[in-house]
Amino acid sequence: MQATRILAIRHGETAWNAQARIQGHQDIALNATGLRQAQRLAQALAAEPVRAIYASDLQRAYRTAQAVADATGAPLVPEPSLRERGFGAFEGRTFAEVEAAWPEQARRWRERDPHYAPAGGESLHTLRLRVTETVQRLAARHPGELIVLVAHGGTLDVLYRAATGQDLQAPRTWQLANAAINRLLWTPQGLTLVGWADTQHLEGAARDENAG
Repeated sequence: MQATRILAIRHGETAWNAQARIQGHQDIALNATGLRQAQRLAQALAAEPVRAIYASDLQRAYRTAQAVADATGAPLVPEPSLRERGFGAFEGRTFAEVEAAWPEQARRWRERDPHYAPAGGESLHTLRLRVTETVQRLAARHPGELIVLVAHGGTLDVLYRAATGQDLQAPRTWQLANAAINRLLWTPQGLTLVGWADTQHLEGAARDENAG
């Protein structure tokens, strides 16, 4: 079976990214910087032979994906299972606010306890299952083709770990920048990393945080 080539993209910047607020499943729009990033991303990918684009249905990801669809002519399909990790009660707060309100829960989050879930949210274990099963399902439709996945920091973190054999509790040493281009290969044996965190197409440094 031929490998499926994947461009995995985190959405452009939002006001909550700039404020370091946890977005999770909150449907936050791109800010002006994020809209510019989406356009520059689209220009960078315009000549790529994209067969299909799958995007989280949250507007910050879907709007970023729409710019790429307009530039490439590829069909855009909403995929709710590419959403960010659900953070439940933490959503809308900064980490400092979470730490002040729930110090023990903040510790378990900071230590990346794979089975810990914020009230009303998801654990890392659940997120990994959701994301890896979704990507396998989508990539299997496109052997030998190129697809784009537009999602969120937590979603892309799962993909990087899967492609490099990092476990859920390994400290993150890689970037998850807004509108960066990340390249992967998928076969039924799993994911392989080709390139990560390419931001040459962006005017300035893209923001790097993993809560949205």
